[in-house]
Amino acid sequence: MIHWESHACLPLHPQASFAPIDRLHAAGVDYVSINVGMDMNPVQQVMAVIAGFRATIAAHPERYRLAHSVADIALAKAGGQIAIGFDLEGAMPLLEQPEMVALYAALGVRQIHFAYNRNNSVADGCHDTERGLTPLGERMVQAVNAAGMLMDCSHTGRKCSLDIMAASTAPVIFSHANPLALVEHGRNITDAQIRACAATGGVVCVSGVSFFLGNDAPTAADVARHAAYVADLVGVQHVGIGLDISFGQPELNDDPPGGYDPSYWWPQSAGYNRAISRARYTPVETWQGLAQALQDVGLSADDAAQVMGGNMLRVAQQVWK
Repeated sequence: MIHWESHACLPLHPQASFAPIDRLHAAGVDYVSINVGMDMNPVQQVMAVIAGFRATIAAHPERYRLAHSVADIALAKAGGQIAIGFDLEGAMPLLEQPEMVALYAALGVRQIHFAYNRNNSVADGCHDTERGLTPLGERMVQAVNAAGMLMDCSHTGRKCSLDIMAASTAPVIFSHANPLALVEHGRNITDAQIRACAATGGVVCVSGVSFFLGNDAPTAADVARHAAYVADLVGVQHVGIGLDISFGQPELNDDPPGGYDPSYWWPQSAGYNRAISRARYTPVETWQGLAQALQDVGLSADDAAQVMGGNMLRVAQQVWK
């Protein structure tokens, strides 16, 4: 069985250490999606990060394999490697050109969502004024579907996410999101969003971030409780894991060039307690206790295996080209 981590963050710096990826692999993860940029990161930074990460992967073929297909994940597992894909958080690095989607896909980006907390010309962020998917956004959804990339709705405004799911011809995911019914936070998603995702055939991957789990020291039990809620609502086949662990490396400065205002992207009014750095993450070792934690909340061993990777593997088999 493949264990699938739907979203993790290294420093957005070409020289970022992959030691945290080794830790994930040692904890049992077979595939991880690594963020390579957000809406606040200009294209020159995103491209430098992709180039740096690709170089690290290529320099250590005994440890890492860049996944362009599900077959690559199986080959990585058989060869003792961890399979890696990239993800983009926001449409601004697409420069309002749908053609950019296929370019990023060729470079290893396997999933994307269109807004990082704030609105842009494509989509709405979850902490901004509600408008809905724009006409350009409709074209972007078509480009993502055509490129065989996973369409993600994390960080996206609620109405806009419903628009995206209605527009997509392929299953849509939330790579790191939690039920609003359990924790009141603007980043968490409503039952309507969860049901709409399931209706596409997609998967809601539960985040391990303290703000969204409702526990300042989150554990595997907290993740399992949120996963069980989604499973009870729409079926266990629509649940996955995206712990969203942010692996800081203080020696590297990965701020966007030219300066930016963190309080804009993570507003205090949305409950971020003045800085996103105040967030706490489930540890890497969460993966080692997750199977038991899922069974403790009522899932069978087979169901727990589907949540930990089987469901995302199924969606990738349908979507990736």
